[in-house]
Amino acid sequence: MRQLPRVEEALGQQVRALVLQLDAAAQAADDLATTCAETFAEHEDAEIITSFPGLGELTGARILAEIGDDRSRFADGRALKAYAGSAPITRASGKSLIVNHRKVKNQRLAAVGYVWSFAALSGSRGARGHYDRRRGTGDRHTAALRNLFNRLLGQLHHCLITRQNYDENTAFPTPLPISA
Repeated sequence: MRQLPRVEEALGQQVRALVLQLDAAAQAADDLATTCAETFAEHEDAEIITSFPGLGELTGARILAEIGDDRSRFADGRALKAYAGSAPITRASGKSLIVNHRKVKNQRLAAVGYVWSFAALSGSRGARGHYDRRRGTGDRHTAALRNLFNRLLGQLHHCLITRQNYDENTAFPTPLPISA
């Protein structure tokens, strides 16, 4: 697998140049992440957003960037859920009932929502329980995560409107035992 010495030297120069470009891109990404985290920390909603399980500085900044900081933009949590694509579309006609997931949505918000709900599984026993219940009823992994994102997004909307931090016990209360 050897080449002529001049060819090997040229290939070595090319690899060195590519490594320098990769280093520069990695440094630029690190600088951008640091600046983004610092700017997000100064926002008035940062404390509320990062109080949610699975939301850190970068994912929280992405959520905030996609929903904006105009609280009157979404009339209620349902409007935000529809915008994010986490709310299902239900079509009922006579005896038939069809439930589909939304294909027209804010793709960036849906993508960060998938990451958020997946990260919340390990940070919240309520979120884990909700996900496990959905999986137990026959939902596939992505459908259960979308449903969890739908629930978390409604809670986020409520917390932003009422200016309160996330509370695990309020968000996922322990179900009461069924008495006979």
